[in-house]
Amino acid sequence: MGENRYMSLPSLSPVVLGESICPYCGVGCRLDFEGTVGASLKVRGVADAPANLGRICAKGTLLGPTIDTDDRLTHPLLRSRRPGQLRPATLDSALGHVARKFHEIIARHGPDAVAFYGSGQLDTETAYLACKLFKGTLFTNNTDSNSRLCMASAVAGYRSSLGSDGPPGCYEDIDLADVIFILGSNMAEAHPVLFDRIRDAKKAARRLTVIVADPRRTVTARDADIHLAVRPGSDIAMLNALGRLLLDAGSFDGDFIATHTDGAGAYCAFLRSQDVYALCAAAGLRREQLESVASCIGAAKGFLSFYCMGLNQSTVGTWKNNSIINLHLLTGQIGKAGAGPFSLTGQPNAMGGREAGLLAQQLPGYRVVEDASHRAEVERYWCRPAGSIRPQPGLSAVEMFRALEGGKLKAIWIAGTNPLVSLPDLHQVRRALARAELVVVQDAYHPTETTQQADVLLPVAQWGEKEWTSTSSERLVSWSPRLFDPPGEALPDWQLLCRFARAYGLPGFEFSDAAEVWEEFRGLTAGRPCDMTGITARRLRSERHVYWPCLSEYAPGQKRRYLNGIFPTPHGRARFLPRDHRPPCEGTDHEFPLVLTTGRLYSHWHTLTRTAKCSKLVRREPGPYAELHPTDAARLGVSEGELVQLASRRGTIQLPARLSDGAAPGTVFVPFHWGDLFARANAANYLTISANDTLSKQPELKFCAVALEKVRVEPEGYEPAADARPLLVPVAAEFLDAWSAV
Repeated sequence: MGENRYMSLPSLSPVVLGESICPYCGVGCRLDFEGTVGASLKVRGVADAPANLGRICAKGTLLGPTIDTDDRLTHPLLRSRRPGQLRPATLDSALGHVARKFHEIIARHGPDAVAFYGSGQLDTETAYLACKLFKGTLFTNNTDSNSRLCMASAVAGYRSSLGSDGPPGCYEDIDLADVIFILGSNMAEAHPVLFDRIRDAKKAARRLTVIVADPRRTVTARDADIHLAVRPGSDIAMLNALGRLLLDAGSFDGDFIATHTDGAGAYCAFLRSQDVYALCAAAGLRREQLESVASCIGAAKGFLSFYCMGLNQSTVGTWKNNSIINLHLLTGQIGKAGAGPFSLTGQPNAMGGREAGLLAQQLPGYRVVEDASHRAEVERYWCRPAGSIRPQPGLSAVEMFRALEGGKLKAIWIAGTNPLVSLPDLHQVRRALARAELVVVQDAYHPTETTQQADVLLPVAQWGEKEWTSTSSERLVSWSPRLFDPPGEALPDWQLLCRFARAYGLPGFEFSDAAEVWEEFRGLTAGRPCDMTGITARRLRSERHVYWPCLSEYAPGQKRRYLNGIFPTPHGRARFLPRDHRPPCEGTDHEFPLVLTTGRLYSHWHTLTRTAKCSKLVRREPGPYAELHPTDAARLGVSEGELVQLASRRGTIQLPARLSDGAAPGTVFVPFHWGDLFARANAANYLTISANDTLSKQPELKFCAVALEKVRVEPEGYEPAADARPLLVPVAAEFLDAWSAV
């Protein structure tokens, strides 16, 4: 089953026959491909795949048109100086140029003048080698990932509360839970296959209560038994109120608390010091609503929670994660089937990047750079001198771009991500890239908003054009074979890093294939919470997927963690962490009276690099919009479809209005997918704030203050940018026509 069933006919489009993990969200769906590359490619869910059990969403079904496109980056492009045009180059000359520039910059300014900014789309092999290259060979900890924008608060929450990153449960727990609490996540649109599993569980002949906390009445909220329209930014107040109500009702597990936790006394005293009515008022909820939810949780045999960006993207995102974990510890609803706190990852290998040490504070195997013993273990494994790995965390994503603008950082290597759409405060990001001495971007497509600012472009093989390893949200490690050839000189990301290392003259990167890279990485997980000792390359290529932890090649992986009640903390106990409600960093006022929140749509994914190439997905959602409540629209004199201007303290954008009673009064929702290639300087993140959580360094993308007004006369030059057309071929005209009609 794990063998590559692939053939290519020289004069025809490649014939594809085989399986791969979907390259979109972190659910980890295994898909079966049959046919020729292009629109006629048939894509089905694999029936026995643990993640999707044969299910598939529209984005996965329509992967065919995203493979062989006119904007595939097939050969390196290089500009030797700025300003100047990107011109074709050989791979050796491009990498040689990068190696010389890195050497010059490091010689002048030291190793912390360079950085690597990666992605949850990078396979584990690439994430591991980026960590080894920068942290273990160039001796800078400046590696980070766009997972910083998605999951950093979940990482910090798991580590501080439970002692280790990584969700405790698996998707099978959906079928065993009797209460599922979804907060800070629009699962129906962002993780649709997983939410379909919840829908199926609801249809089964058993009791299941689904509770959704979200300021918006999303598709997810409409399908719930209980919708808590929590006020934006007040999740901790809501969770503390629930904790107090559970405590008052005696709905706690005293034996579990006494045996397996620390800090319960302080937490309970903290809850009793809280005024429930004040907490309810802060959350914008009625006490009886939360009493009903607390009753459901208290009576549950299996209490499972799912959460995502709505909790994580906050200046108190780590505290929000601690607060939901506190409820599981209070009720003993962790370390058993059908229960546990479950963070949802947004990218196909965000989990693998965390395991491989790509985030700025990490080392492979769930180690951290601040821990001297962790550094020593990795130095010995890599045969590096003692003390060579730096003890200070590197720059996080937002910090990298601040350092570029400030001149501290001189060169940045960007892989598999599009920060000129996804980062907050895009005007600052654009200034930062303009000040850089060297911007290297490796991507499968050009142009993107970010590739247009590069000095060097390196072509990469994407998901079906390479063999690669990934880890899904449920800790399922999966292998995907190469199904068809990459175009031109495109190579897997990890091979580009190895070729750069050789051009630089660095030892330790002489790998012949992806299996060799995996085997080296796997050795660094032995004895760690994410132990993958038993997940050999050979086993993956025969079994396709294995859960971690897995301590032996002859043992099955563990679907659930903490079944013995022992946690990877110094005393083996989970920690209660009392967390007080704190308002978002930027409050509303008379000048900026509305709250802006951003998010995903079902049809699109991240920054449109793939989904905008599929006409069916484009027709479903042809362009961005500003969603507001009808009462706010009436007060502002705005009608459906009229152009409105949104302004924050950082910028302005103009979008058509969409009126919905699902929007929370006083808020505006804008999907973040569209960037400058669609309409110049009109992306949602021109408005958002870069303030971040001091613990996780994750920015507060879900809350900033804005003003909204109707645009009386369309400004000259409002048409989409001319350079949108190369991105959107072959459906550019349809895409732009749909936008013009709005």
